[in-house]
Amino acid sequence: MMACPRTCSRILGLSLGTTALLAAGANTVLFFPNWDVTYLLRGLIGKHAMLGSGLWGGGLMVLIAAILISLMGWRCGCFSKSRPCRSMLTALLSSGLALLGALICFITSGMALKDGPFCMFDVSSFNQTQAWKYGYPFKDQHNRNYLYDYSLWNSVCLEPFKAVIWHVSFFSALLCISLLQILLVVIHFFNTFLGLFCSLCEKS
Repeated sequence: MMACPRTCSRILGLSLGTTALLAAGANTVLFFPNWDVTYLLRGLIGKHAMLGSGLWGGGLMVLIAAILISLMGWRCGCFSKSRPCRSMLTALLSSGLALLGALICFITSGMALKDGPFCMFDVSSFNQTQAWKYGYPFKDQHNRNYLYDYSLWNSVCLEPFKAVIWHVSFFSALLCISLLQILLVVIHFFNTFLGLFCSLCEKS
């Protein structure tokens, strides 16, 4: 009976670790629009990408939790002869750490998609003043949602090239990855209770 929760922990640990690496990779790519390093060097990267929630939230925090879960599943190191209460405490800590990291990444990605990309746009289209500047052209557009109006994707942002597609693609990926991480954490939480229940049944 105890083999099932341990096997599940091994799979969950590997899955969470994989999603953590994917989140870190997606956030890293956001630092280099169109694979151009000059925007990062000039400080022209949006605040949501620079926050790096995919690196330290959905990335590092989830990865640490994934390692702990894997160690518990394989009964390695200090978990080789772990008691049920100790395993339960470790599982709760790892679940909480992963859940916090995934939630931070999820919320940040959602806000990034809501505010739109950081890009150079023509201010004259908004206030009849001939000037170009960097900012968030879609942030204060309450009457039009750029996520559904594809005509705005190539007409508003002048630089970087295809900034909207880059922004939407990778922040949508981060949103989906963090949502998957939350689901995996919930499964691990129930798997831990199953393992504890099986352990108590074996001793009774």
